[in-house]
Amino acid sequence: MLDLHSDPIALTAALVDIPSESRHEALIADQVEAALRAQAPGFEIIRDGDAVLARTHLGRPNRVLLAGHLDTVPAAGNLPSRRTTTADEGDVLHGCGTVDMKSGVAVFLHLAATLTEPVHDLTCVFYDCEEIEAAANGLGRIERNLPDWLAADLAILGEPTGGYIEAGCQGTLRVVVTAAGTRAHSARSWLGDNAIHNLGAVLNRLSAYQPRSIDIDGCVYREGLSAVRIDGGVAGNVIPDAASVTVNFRFAPDRTPHEALIHVQEVFDGLHVKIEQTDVAAGALPGLTAPAAAALVAAADGQVRAKYGWTDVSRFAARGIPAVNYGPGDPNLAHTVDERVPVQQISAVAELLRGFLSP
Repeated sequence: MLDLHSDPIALTAALVDIPSESRHEALIADQVEAALRAQAPGFEIIRDGDAVLARTHLGRPNRVLLAGHLDTVPAAGNLPSRRTTTADEGDVLHGCGTVDMKSGVAVFLHLAATLTEPVHDLTCVFYDCEEIEAAANGLGRIERNLPDWLAADLAILGEPTGGYIEAGCQGTLRVVVTAAGTRAHSARSWLGDNAIHNLGAVLNRLSAYQPRSIDIDGCVYREGLSAVRIDGGVAGNVIPDAASVTVNFRFAPDRTPHEALIHVQEVFDGLHVKIEQTDVAAGALPGLTAPAAAALVAAADGQVRAKYGWTDVSRFAARGIPAVNYGPGDPNLAHTVDERVPVQQISAVAELLRGFLSP
């Protein structure tokens, strides 16, 4: 059985050594559930698919939710875990999921078992299928089936942040911008209208785009509008009559998805193109002025920055719950062959959260 009272570093290694690729989390969920039932008295514990949920009922004035996903991307020859010490990096734990995000899960499990009198009621949500399509996300399933379990005054997701508190998250919008033309033989190109050439104006707009930066609750979010894919062409001797560019807009959380789409349409205003939205996810405001969130920021001595990218904090923000990302590990190492986390970061995150949650 997992030893939740052990050092969070050792617990991280134990979790990493349980393979849990998305859609194959049953074994790790079984282990987490059994360990919580045996070692975390005072928690109500339920199972939902391959998600494990636990919460206290201590009558505290506030509730803090700790959430982490149990799944990883497919291993890349980086299991089981191993530990190294070098002059450059110090003491480091290697292995699939060390960063994203079994070290964060280990911290939350350890705190659930060892905090005897927390100042806040606690809810822990360990869920499945975060690393694949949004429709399969276990947190989304819990939101649909067990919404009362997500009620809280503050949500902390153990996503890797290098030990910083990363507040809120950007929204993301994808559109396909299509230019039309007239097909012709390339030997008589003047008889056609090259759709790929007609995309030039779109690319010029993107190259000239000046992204906005905005400060929200002391966190500066910088937006970005980028071409991420080009499609077009029929054959090596044909002038194409259609071509498209996929554009990704990472927008600050003060914009709604609809406002983000309007902005993108304005960027390409006046061009003879069709714009089709293919994907969108709302951002999350940091909400750091809420009392519970402000207390966490104080505990971290103000070490807070904006979250670049989209995470599940957005689900909580949509419910009016302030949410932050906070966990060990460099997010740039997530999903890599040499995924690794300095063990000092695991200890530091556990220590900070223990101080925040303790009298």
